[in-house]
Amino acid sequence: MTPVLEVNSMSKTFGEQVVLNQVSLKVEAGEIRALVGQNGCGKSTLIKILSGFHVPDEGGSASVDGEPLHLGVTGSGVARGLRFVHQDLGLVGSLSTVENIALSKGYNVNRLGMIRWQHETHLAQQSLSELGYDIDVRAPVSSLTISERTAVAIARAVAETSSKPRVLILDEPTANLSAVEAQKLFALIRSIAKSGMAVIFVSHHFDEVFGLADSVSVLRDGNLVATVALADLDEKRLISLVVGRDLDERALSNGPEVERDLVLDVTDLQGPRVRSVTLKVHAGEIVGVAGITGSGREAIAGLLFGAGDRSGIVAVGGTTLPPGRPDISMSCGVGLVPAERQTNAGFAAFTLTENITVTNPQRNVRRGILRKRQEAADVKVWLDKLDVRPPAPTVPLQNLSGGNQQKVILARWLREDPKVLLLDEPTQGVDVGAKADIHSLIEQVAEQGKAVLVCSSDHEELVRLCHRVLILRDGVVSAVLQAPHFNSDEITALTIGTGSSNGMPRTSNM
Repeated sequence: MTPVLEVNSMSKTFGEQVVLNQVSLKVEAGEIRALVGQNGCGKSTLIKILSGFHVPDEGGSASVDGEPLHLGVTGSGVARGLRFVHQDLGLVGSLSTVENIALSKGYNVNRLGMIRWQHETHLAQQSLSELGYDIDVRAPVSSLTISERTAVAIARAVAETSSKPRVLILDEPTANLSAVEAQKLFALIRSIAKSGMAVIFVSHHFDEVFGLADSVSVLRDGNLVATVALADLDEKRLISLVVGRDLDERALSNGPEVERDLVLDVTDLQGPRVRSVTLKVHAGEIVGVAGITGSGREAIAGLLFGAGDRSGIVAVGGTTLPPGRPDISMSCGVGLVPAERQTNAGFAAFTLTENITVTNPQRNVRRGILRKRQEAADVKVWLDKLDVRPPAPTVPLQNLSGGNQQKVILARWLREDPKVLLLDEPTQGVDVGAKADIHSLIEQVAEQGKAVLVCSSDHEELVRLCHRVLILRDGVVSAVLQAPHFNSDEITALTIGTGSSNGMPRTSNM
């Protein structure tokens, strides 16, 4: 049988850096293939070559249904039946869902050449409905939630065009989705595969890989180290293939053993999607917040930091923070790592130095003059502490992998020695190795006596890190779980409302 997609000896070099090295793989029709590996291993580069964005090194080739792709030519992959949903989604925020979907398939017009808007609106609504979403398809995409934007990007990818879709390639499609929304996506992916399309999806979540894929290809340092059927694989072996070593699992702490000072004290917090939340975080404590998209989980960190209107009381070390004043929050020792790193945290074209020192550039100023050599040395200390690769202060942030970019944002705040660290999806879109490193950093911060709040849709992450986990539903705290008496399945059950908190430990220190 001719594979629907075949890649042969694909290599890509940027300067002296080999990003892909003689990668070959085959994917059959109806197969769901997971593509995994640490950030910087070459996954995104391979996808960009297939899409025509990058030109591969000489000697590489690819074909769809035996027909060759014209590599390096934009649109060649789409013409052969490849469909892409990139990690950044590639949507135009000022355009509506109707218009974004039409960017790939074109508009349906009448005999006078005028767009049949009613027809286009109906098609867009139908496409989103099949994904389980009911949104205003005429509203600007920028007004939609992250999960809704992901659904729009997928609807656009599978829309009918001049060529029949043969392979759907998804680059971290669940990075911004809750567990419930991810399950909707998985059902769609299975349906697409049953129709005869091949599906390739990139994921850092191994539960997704084992729950969805038929097979997995592992990239490490630009090399394809294995392609294995999921039936012949377990998680321990997959982790070993990805990172090239066994990861030591640290035992979950049972929480502070002695009485700790109260650092973050929140009473009746209210704001967009948050109706009433009361919580406390003590020195040395890591508290998690779980909930599906729309529960208020995704708004908590920003509201506490002062990034929007809110009511209620937010106090740090006994000092009440006013709403809408992140500058005062910073001066009182609060740091925020937001969920959307590229949009709300990083300055892609700026250097690592500029990204780290932006919160306090005055530290290395003497008599009104910035001491650049001193600043670079200061930044290099933090790059080394967090094992950022490459540890080069003058390198632009956009040159780093996702995991290393996240470490840079963490370095920005750790440099300020915060009393409270607010983390929203701290390991979203990073590989298993970088994830373990970031988890270790978070634990070190807590061990230094800081108060840490982790808002995450990754329930395994919350189990791994947290002393307590607050479950949010409809903008209120519906349950509080105390370590070590909970697991990820219990968190998931409580967030979607199918589980019961009866018998689960609660704490008065919410």
